[in-house]
Amino acid sequence: MLTRMAQESGIETPTIDDLIRLDRKRKGKKLSNEDWTSTTDPDARIARMKDGTTHLAYKPEHAVDLDTGIIVAAPIHPADEGDTTTLDPTLEAAARNLADIGLAPTPEAPCELVADKGHHSREGLKDLDGGVWKTRIAEPKPSKGYLRWHGDEAAREAIYANRARLKSGIGRDAMRRRGEMVERSFAHVLDRGGMRRAWLRGRENVHKRYLIHVAGFNIGILMRALLGHGTPREVASAKNAFLFVIQTDVALAIVISAEIDGAPAFLDIAAAAEAT
Repeated sequence: MLTRMAQESGIETPTIDDLIRLDRKRKGKKLSNEDWTSTTDPDARIARMKDGTTHLAYKPEHAVDLDTGIIVAAPIHPADEGDTTTLDPTLEAAARNLADIGLAPTPEAPCELVADKGHHSREGLKDLDGGVWKTRIAEPKPSKGYLRWHGDEAAREAIYANRARLKSGIGRDAMRRRGEMVERSFAHVLDRGGMRRAWLRGRENVHKRYLIHVAGFNIGILMRALLGHGTPREVASAKNAFLFVIQTDVALAIVISAEIDGAPAFLDIAAAAEAT
């Protein structure tokens, strides 16, 4: 961008000093994703952080099962895309992952979609109305205190139906659980897990690293459900023995976890059926 500005000002082959001098004198000193791209990480976008600072960043989103707290999808989006834009790709990723375990939403058995007011939009609610997702999306207050439909009855019906579901007892309880479980998953992965700042380049590389942290979060929930302890250190400190038996049509696995002389011990036994 600075090179282009220098050439427009009459400097055909600007040096580094010319660019620094031009950057120091230019007014505003604002960068836009429309006219500037990082040479080291083209996938990153300029974004404003919660503390007011500006950095090159990516935007993670979580789709969380409110019954168990498990993260069912964690895509990484460009940081300059809004919540209403990234909602559809996140739902598609969640539906694919749920389909792998036979729990994909269907029109006959839709899944509830609970989200904050940043995901609320007329077009989005119209597209989701009557589909595989039953929306309970928080509704922001209109800027003028009322809504105008301009003959768009589909948007009116979708917004009123979402509002009715949101104000029900089930909707209020779902919003409370969303604030607890979804925000907890972000705190564990981003703050406690250290993914608030990443040193990798490229959205695909960042996504791979992010999925490893999400997998650790989900394993912790699974361990707490099975063992009563969410981390290996807690399991090792427990003065108990645990027996796990996992059986399928083709294999059998037995795992024994115990503490012997203050040290954790594990015994794994696996057997597979003979091939015919």
